[in-house]
Amino acid sequence: MAEAKYDVKREFRSLYAPSATRFEFVEVPPMQVLAIDGHGDPNTAPEYAAAVQALYSTAYPLKFLSKRELGRDFVVAPLEGLWRADDLRSFVTRDKSAWSWTMLLVQPDWLDGAHLEAARARALEKAPSELRDAIARLELRRLHEGRCVQILHLGSYDDEAPTLARLHDEFMPEHGLTFAGDHHEIYLSDARRTAPEKLRTVLRQPVRPA
Repeated sequence: MAEAKYDVKREFRSLYAPSATRFEFVEVPPMQVLAIDGHGDPNTAPEYAAAVQALYSTAYPLKFLSKRELGRDFVVAPLEGLWRADDLRSFVTRDKSAWSWTMLLVQPDWLDGAHLEAARARALEKAPSELRDAIARLELRRLHEGRCVQILHLGSYDDEAPTLARLHDEFMPEHGLTFAGDHHEIYLSDARRTAPEKLRTVLRQPVRPA
């Protein structure tokens, strides 16, 4: 019987299917990610659009390489973003021009730098000029968030502010917690094909005792 495709959402269900009604604690293990950094409003910054396209332009050659050369297939993971700003209130006020970000796709641990370089070369063969720099900047990294609080947000990205305000100003202080990493979002819906009110987004915050 053929080996089932690896799917990070199935392997780590608790990390990708949180409650939509309450904050939950999770322990996030180290994960390998394909990542790229940038800055600016994701709705208007050309750098952001290029970064996301570069991730997928390289992730699919990685998937096909893995299946062809290693005999191991996997489902391309959902897009994720790590978000940071000098003033954390900008997440609540939605001052997106102040945000810096790392966009990423989780990758199976069996892939390594040599596989990335082969997939990158394949992606560059077909890439338009405006994507070439972003593809060249992609990196495999190790992300270890550890203890986190998360919740499933249903609706528009711009409607996240009240939930984040509750997390930052109520839940974390009440539990004696402070920030231990970047604000993390996991995009379970394709925003190009999903009505804003139906978007499903995991909101995750690494924490530590204050």
